[in-house]
Amino acid sequence: MRKLIAFMMIALVAAGFAFAGGAKESATVSTDGSTSMEKVILSLAEQYMADNQGVNVTYNPTGSGTGITAALEGRCDIGLSSRALKDSEIASGLTQTIVALDGIAIIVNADNPVSDLTIDQIAGLYNGTYTNWSEVGGADAPVVPIGREAGSGTRDGFESITGTEDACVYSQELTSTGAVITAVSQNPGAIGYASLASNLDAVKTLTVEGVAPTEDTVKSGDYMIQRPFVFATSSETPLSDAAQKFFDYCVSAEAAPIIAGAGAVPVAE
Repeated sequence: MRKLIAFMMIALVAAGFAFAGGAKESATVSTDGSTSMEKVILSLAEQYMADNQGVNVTYNPTGSGTGITAALEGRCDIGLSSRALKDSEIASGLTQTIVALDGIAIIVNADNPVSDLTIDQIAGLYNGTYTNWSEVGGADAPVVPIGREAGSGTRDGFESITGTEDACVYSQELTSTGAVITAVSQNPGAIGYASLASNLDAVKTLTVEGVAPTEDTVKSGDYMIQRPFVFATSSETPLSDAAQKFFDYCVSAEAAPIIAGAGAVPVAE
């Protein structure tokens, strides 16, 4: 009996050491922000966790503005922004690192006969200059402009490039890239914008000024509606060891094929 009790105590102590050792090795890296970066960050996280047992990379899809605030307030390790940080955000204590470039695709319903638009036409469809598709070579149907909510990095990039800041007349303002794609796919008169890194199979992607949004045209700059995918981190508080290692992986040439496979354009070579 004494031998059995002694054996059980040894087993419990050993289990305790194993548990303590496992807990010590485990770590969590938290990311928060852009819904447009979902496919990229999840692809990177999946590969990194597969290669680094005991590390858990989390993603909270709240939008660029919220992710930037979370990084600033220390509520996440890495804020995800699908736009460049503003000077005021950098002055507040954030550092931006461009991880990839992304085209903002102009999307319409699959049945829309329009296939190409100029920047001016796109702006006009959103600011109310054009209210019927027939005015830009389409069918006789009302234009239904759909976009993202205030604070979205995709919206900020789209409006900045098309010169429509504070001028868009939205029929719907939605809180995620996926919601925009779904809404456009269900409305024959809709026009929207979405990350090229998203799944756009349900909608029709237009060329802009005759240029299709692809990895090559985004990288060359020929496709004009594009923006950066940014990691926002505290410039005052260092990242944890686990978060720093994940950060370093994401900006390395090793991660470039993962980013490209997720539909974005890596900046590391």
